[in-house]
Amino acid sequence: MSSPKHILVVEDERHLAVGIKFNLEAEGYRVTAVGDGPAALRELEETDDEIDLVILDIMLPGMSGYTVCEALRERGNDVPILILSARTLSEDRTRGFNVGANQYLSKPFDLDELLSRVNNLLTHYTRRHQSPRPAPTKLAAYEFGTAKIDFSQYALTVAGKPVQLTKREWELLAFFVENEGRLVTRQEILEQVWQMPGHINTRAPDQFIVRLRKIFEEDPTNPRHFLTIRDLGYRFISRPDEPEAA
Repeated sequence: MSSPKHILVVEDERHLAVGIKFNLEAEGYRVTAVGDGPAALRELEETDDEIDLVILDIMLPGMSGYTVCEALRERGNDVPILILSARTLSEDRTRGFNVGANQYLSKPFDLDELLSRVNNLLTHYTRRHQSPRPAPTKLAAYEFGTAKIDFSQYALTVAGKPVQLTKREWELLAFFVENEGRLVTRQEILEQVWQMPGHINTRAPDQFIVRLRKIFEEDPTNPRHFLTIRDLGYRFISRPDEPEAA
């Protein structure tokens, strides 16, 4: 029998946190509740206990939910995040999605809707505990720019220095290399790398592509390998100076 999904509730209004925790536990989930952003980051980054979903308030003492969400995405953590907020303006929702949230629910909210969204996120964003998928033989060794990659050993050096990638970064890098030169859409990346329906509204792929640019590009603000094709998707080019790359 599989263990119950573990949900982290980050809410500084104690009565609300207690109510959410009670109802989630009644649904069979395991719940940890904290009241501020730093405590949430510690729970996610410094404990061995796997978190499957974060329910995150925006108006938190000391560190906003936006900052917590952004910090997690910058560190390569792709745990699904459901934002709860009393802010209902479209720019607030947009900002939430821009920093990496997966869903946004306005307060006051209906309990059934909250439980439905939690179930939806846990269904489509199932956390995978296994190692990155085995790389095809053709990807055993690969080089571009100043990077030397051994997919079989998950070893990487950039400009001669060893670099550690997260599981998701390895999977996304392998996907780009396998599809070198081809335009790939965000929907395709979601389906092939995240194993999610392509219609899901999330900026997770964009956040991870930004991370790959910081690792591999000489100038991440002017990428030459991981290109954005506006309104269409992305293209990976290993040798941008060669005529066929153009």
